[in-house]
Amino acid sequence: MKLRMLAGVSALVIAGGLSACSGGSGSSGDSADGTTTIDVWLMRDSISAQFQKEFVKGFEAAHPHIKAKVQIQEWDGIGEKVTAALASNDAPDVIETGNTQVAQFAQSGGLLDLSDKVDELGGSHWLKGLAEPGAYKGKQYGIPYYAANRVVIYRKDLFKKAGIDPAAIKSRDQWLAATKKLNSSGTQGIYLPGQMWYALAGFIWDEGGDLATQSGGTWKGTLDTPQALRGMDFYKKLQALGKGPKDSDEAEPPQGEVMAKGQVAQIISTPGGANVVTQNNPELKGKIGFFPIPGKTAARPGSVFIGGSDLVIPAASGKQDAAFTFVKDLTGDAWQRKLAVAMSYVPNRTTLADAVASDPGASAMAVGAAVGRATPNTPGWAAVEAKNPIKDYMTAVLTGADETAEAARSSAAITAAMKGGS
Repeated sequence: MKLRMLAGVSALVIAGGLSACSGGSGSSGDSADGTTTIDVWLMRDSISAQFQKEFVKGFEAAHPHIKAKVQIQEWDGIGEKVTAALASNDAPDVIETGNTQVAQFAQSGGLLDLSDKVDELGGSHWLKGLAEPGAYKGKQYGIPYYAANRVVIYRKDLFKKAGIDPAAIKSRDQWLAATKKLNSSGTQGIYLPGQMWYALAGFIWDEGGDLATQSGGTWKGTLDTPQALRGMDFYKKLQALGKGPKDSDEAEPPQGEVMAKGQVAQIISTPGGANVVTQNNPELKGKIGFFPIPGKTAARPGSVFIGGSDLVIPAASGKQDAAFTFVKDLTGDAWQRKLAVAMSYVPNRTTLADAVASDPGASAMAVGAAVGRATPNTPGWAAVEAKNPIKDYMTAVLTGADETAEAARSSAAITAAMKGGS
């Protein structure tokens, strides 16, 4: 799934000069000289205009008999547009899709099975949070493209004032202790709204739980398991150390703007949130740092939801060999390193983490991405996010409702939504 906060990352420049495709886009025919032209759909703000130009130029130079015609799509409404394209005979040859959308498209039978290409593409080192949702019923349809996830964004000056070394915060207990110390120094230790359910998911995963599990082919919400309840208990403790609203998420109000206004020492965000902070308060430039979300113990970083994209090839493409060549190049080592540097993304495989070593925000993301996860891999999960009973559950618990009863109620709502949405 695309992390919308990515739009704030400094490297994610507005893709000026790129025009969105207004209608369907079929594969262009081969030319008389034997050149194959493939149509590619990439998403708005996933890459900059400069990177797109550089990649296409390099790709076409390396493969002179393939031309790539890239069209930029909007995230709003893309699910319906891709579904329609896959059901037609006029599909593009390569499509970028949110990693958690792959199951929805694979269910229709409209995607090319790329399972036999996994080894060739270095699949043994792919980030699990991209690779696992790119698979459906044991077959690999989505090829990991790039990743992004949440980290802790902190005020260097406020940490220094409180005598806290952020590098020493490795476990949840250390994180809670540091946040309490920040509060005692006269700052707001953390701003954490009550409905940041992606952060909650990470705490649940750290406890060995999940948002939903599958048994006998049936999905069931599992917020009421002991492990998930422990994750919610930690969220409750952390949220209580700040003044975040209990009935809204990070977008209402925008948490970066809140941090910019006063003495908020920490927020949980993708690194792009730092740009929102400094744009709203230029005096904080140079005072913002990043560290990975701490784990349950110091031995392992915290689990995080991995957002990002996979690349898929429609079964209806008449240019599948050329399309695969495009996918192989864009997801290969050389271009993944360039993409990571240009866009401050986490590369698609753990062996490339050093590519972002000089980028403080991206390197903090890479630590979490190595143990990152995705939401339950089922087409029905989209219906859960549409209704989002998890948010209601969080607010209820944070405002004093019985946690066990609310968890059971939310789990039942998740089960019903997945059943209706599959």
